[in-house]
Amino acid sequence: MVQRTVLKVDLSCKKCKKQLLKAVSALQGIDKIEADAAKGTLTVTGNADPYEIIVRTRKTGKFVQVVSIGPPPPPPKQDGQKKPEQKAPILHYPCSCPLCDRMTVVHVDRCQDPITGCSIL
Repeated sequence: MVQRTVLKVDLSCKKCKKQLLKAVSALQGIDKIEADAAKGTLTVTGNADPYEIIVRTRKTGKFVQVVSIGPPPPPPKQDGQKKPEQKAPILHYPCSCPLCDRMTVVHVDRCQDPITGCSIL
């Protein structure tokens, strides 16, 4: 039976989104995966077990909250008149988030001694 599972997940950077999509897409029976960073939701449609989707999402280190699990919505009806499509604004996300960064960059001032220009600690 085809189900639609909607999860609330923090997708603060592209790396988080990529890891999440990679982990969930490995499951059998997935038809469609949508990750919306603006809303912070992950929508999975297919025959995959919702429990397995939640487990895979949590293994990426993300906190997961279940929004809904149920049948997918019916497809929209085709009208004779098509509405003009509006382009969504392009959002620029940082390369990584604090959860992804495990390494701290420390700036060291190499000119601590004005005479030699070098210091050995």
